[in-house]
Amino acid sequence: VQLQASGGGLVHTGDSLRLSCTAQGRLFSNYDLAWFRQAPGKEREFVAVISWNRGRTRYPDSVKGRFTISRDNVKSTVDLQMYALKPEDTAVYFCAAAGPFLRDPTTDPNDYGYWGQGTLVTVSS
Repeated sequence: VQLQASGGGLVHTGDSLRLSCTAQGRLFSNYDLAWFRQAPGKEREFVAVISWNRGRTRYPDSVKGRFTISRDNVKSTVDLQMYALKPEDTAVYFCAAAGPFLRDPTTDPNDYGYWGQGTLVTVSS
């Protein structure tokens, strides 16, 4: 699976932004898809995951209620809709794929074998 993320940019506190990730190759629908982010000087952080089966989602408390992950298996895309952005959301955002056919969606970046190149989101105060 080859992943290409896009949609990052500079926004203000409270704004919304939608990231998109397009996949090529293999059987996209059989993989869990996730977004992670990494701020300068910090470790990579889990943001959202959507499972290959039944579209189960998981979010950390830091983004729950503000971010929504979705996937389109026909278009081979996974999107991250972000609302009410905060300066602490500033980071490079990466899409990733794990699988195929995992039993449960995982939040551990070490479980993801495929990564996009990252897209920068900057939220100014």
